[in-house]
Amino acid sequence: MKLNFKNISLFAGASILMMSCSRNPDSPGYEYMPDMYRSQAVEAYVDYGLIKDVEHEDLKNTMSARKPAMGSIPFNADPEMAEVMMPYSFTNTEDGYNASKGNAIPMKYVSNEETAIAYAEEGKVLFGYFCSHCHGKTGKGDGAVITYGEYNAPMPYDGGYKDRTLGQIFHVITYGKGAMGPHGSQLNKDERWKVALHVRTLQYGNLMYSELMTEVDSLNAMKDSLKVMSPLMIDTNVIELPLDGSLNHESTEEAHH
Repeated sequence: MKLNFKNISLFAGASILMMSCSRNPDSPGYEYMPDMYRSQAVEAYVDYGLIKDVEHEDLKNTMSARKPAMGSIPFNADPEMAEVMMPYSFTNTEDGYNASKGNAIPMKYVSNEETAIAYAEEGKVLFGYFCSHCHGKTGKGDGAVITYGEYNAPMPYDGGYKDRTLGQIFHVITYGKGAMGPHGSQLNKDERWKVALHVRTLQYGNLMYSELMTEVDSLNAMKDSLKVMSPLMIDTNVIELPLDGSLNHESTEEAHH
């Protein structure tokens, strides 16, 4: 048989194809320049265990994706937003819920009436996605889950929930309460405050900005007073100011002055 370039090429190609086969169904066979599609860098959810083209089985079995340290927050170049995203210190208890009444909405959201209304409108959109199926579009507790699913209806916002402050609304969105599940994983802190503002419009028919600012100013003045008079008794909750400046609310049966 006369060999020519075509025959040699076919023979070489067939040999390479056969060499690349393997009985192991999980084997990719021989790979051409594997580092182009098998990263040697540590990736979040997959690690090929490659270091300088050498596989290390121990690395394959070592978790490379780590949970953030407790209290970690996403980086934000905006100082106001970074403050909003700071860890939430109120606990998922009845005492924590009662204490959250004193949690004032950050001034970023209520710096003026136009700003507050705009954020409330954003909250209305989020409310439609995450809340209206139970609470209803107008907060009457007549969402589709209730009317068609025949579940117990939540109280209307302008009724049994009318006295909830923005801080308590934020707390309930975070942890849930009663039949309502927590939404802290679905809505970040920025979004929760926006939803809380919209809920306030459902409580009173509008934002009632003047009354809202009176409430916010009162809570902020209380926080300022804590810096020189700590602890301070408010109803049945003692609010202490730790060294890091955050508020820790603890229930007590006796009043301390």
